[in-house]
Amino acid sequence: MGGVSARLEDLPLRADLRGQTPYGAPQAALPVALNVNENTHPVPQDVADDILDAIARALRDVNRYPDREFTALREGFADYLGHGLTRDQIWAANGSNEVLQHILQAFAGPGRTAFGFSPTYSMYPLLTRGTGARWVPGTRADDYTVSASDAAAQVADAAPDVVFLCAPNNPTGTPLGLDVVEAVYDATDGIVIVDEAYFEFAPADARSALTLLPGRERLVVSRTMSKAFAFAGARVGYLAADPALVDALRLVRLPYHLSALTQAAASAALRHAPVMLGMVDEIVAQRDRISATVEALGYTAHDSWTNFVLFGDVDDPATTWRALYDQGVLIRDVGIPHHLRVTAGTADETTAFLDALASVGSAA
Repeated sequence: MGGVSARLEDLPLRADLRGQTPYGAPQAALPVALNVNENTHPVPQDVADDILDAIARALRDVNRYPDREFTALREGFADYLGHGLTRDQIWAANGSNEVLQHILQAFAGPGRTAFGFSPTYSMYPLLTRGTGARWVPGTRADDYTVSASDAAAQVADAAPDVVFLCAPNNPTGTPLGLDVVEAVYDATDGIVIVDEAYFEFAPADARSALTLLPGRERLVVSRTMSKAFAFAGARVGYLAADPALVDALRLVRLPYHLSALTQAAASAALRHAPVMLGMVDEIVAQRDRISATVEALGYTAHDSWTNFVLFGDVDDPATTWRALYDQGVLIRDVGIPHHLRVTAGTADETTAFLDALASVGSAA
């Protein structure tokens, strides 16, 4: 007590973690927070009431461990996803990040590698390194797309144990064709993860990688309730895959990793899926409004199938970010030169962002 606190570098930290920085977007109590791709629309009150009732019922037995296999929740996800999926093909965890971590724990780890096309979701390399595996970055075209032939060639050359395909991609919003998924799957003997965290914001006629699952026992399609379902605070992610792959994840999950309260809340939300997804069209409308307006201001808005817009031709991203911050608007500098990213919020939030950006001045 009262002594000098130890520094991180004084501790016997794993050598491969030294010098690393944790994941974290800026957190600030600003009036308009559009930096972490949340769904800024609140859960509808009638749905919230039903979720609260479900949690209250679960509390009566909270002295007991929850269903280790979260059977009802897996059935709910299978029904929601469709495509003939059964609960044996479903896995879930505390956010899609834990789902991805389970895959890496089972199929990556020390002496193995994971691969993704950069720039992509910044948690992929962090999760990879956290499980003791090595991250191998691939490349994208100048417009952030990836062709099937180039993707297959890069994957074949890297020979990774796990491949991440973010579809659509974060932080760029770029769509990914199913021909790319097929080509990558054929080019590797490893696990191929198609991360569809933002798929609900894609055009209605877009085909999910779920359609590719039959006959592909190494293919995983990951989803989340954090975005379209406005459930980020509940931390629920899930995947669909071959039952054998799901069995592998049981080897690495912690006991009873999904609490009874989480299971109850998520199952209740799924029962209201049409209502919960009713706000998607409004978010897409705001996304497209952002794209059109930033283009009119002289910036370049990249094609997005998500709930956010990456825009380029920003002369000084740090200065622009600060100018918006000073006006009460928080967006994201994702580290791509001359680019910033903004989440599509409510109509009022979108207006606040666009007005603030216009006041900063048009692109150079």
